[in-house]
Amino acid sequence: MPFTHILLAILVSAIYGVAFVAIKLSVTELPPLLVTGYRYLFAALPLVFFVPVPKVPVRLLVAYGVTQGVLMFGLIFSAIRLGMPPGLASLVVQMQVFFTVLFSVIAFGEKPRRHEVVGAIVAIGGICLIGFAEAEITPIVPFLMVIGSAAAWGLANVIAKAAKPTAMLGFVGWSSLAAPLPLFLLSMLFEGTTFGLPDHVPSMTAVFSIAFLAYPTTVFNFAAWIFLLRAHAAATVTPFALLIPVFGMASTALVFGETLTPLAAAGSALIFLGLAINVFGWRLLR
Repeated sequence: MPFTHILLAILVSAIYGVAFVAIKLSVTELPPLLVTGYRYLFAALPLVFFVPVPKVPVRLLVAYGVTQGVLMFGLIFSAIRLGMPPGLASLVVQMQVFFTVLFSVIAFGEKPRRHEVVGAIVAIGGICLIGFAEAEITPIVPFLMVIGSAAAWGLANVIAKAAKPTAMLGFVGWSSLAAPLPLFLLSMLFEGTTFGLPDHVPSMTAVFSIAFLAYPTTVFNFAAWIFLLRAHAAATVTPFALLIPVFGMASTALVFGETLTPLAAAGSALIFLGLAINVFGWRLLR
């Protein structure tokens, strides 16, 4: 994996991690499904006026938008609103690594290499340590919702790889159009909102949080992530997402005072080690 691609993957993970602060700030004030709908509406509308429809099957374009927007983020935004600590959510959703590899084996017959398996095992140990350190504060229903979000993320990764888009921004922008309508309908059904409208004027904090979720997190990150998945095997790319809880827990600790215990810090170190093994290869194990 080229060094520039490694840096890009780390940047994507950092933005995703900090995004959990924006999620918490926005869903504290506004209904989560409504926020998710705004995120994808604002991400789609500027892009679709400037980029052509990507040359991919329409079914995959729509499937990606619904899987990523409605399922993955609809679930995780709702989980955080229901009490899932955002830092811990940034960790638990990394189960997507295993769902992605599993779905890639089923769909493409990909076989991870030995050092990738070892790196994943080490990183799983780190996830277990952090999860154990935080387990006492985890509500069960939101926790299960985040697991469902992780499965949807893994499925979306495989859909993106199958679509093989050549125009990343076009794929992100046009697929995002598939999410707002079902999200606004679900918000009406479960959150009692008027279609696409909040019941009050949002604060600037909520507005800026949604803007951060729409543009750096959705437009830039999704395009970069899809680019990496096209360029490399899923088993090589997806472990970088294990950095997301490191950035997520650090940023939520800074903003909301979520604490990182010594055990959680040790787990973060294991995640870095597992990632290093995965990226730099078997020679690190000699």
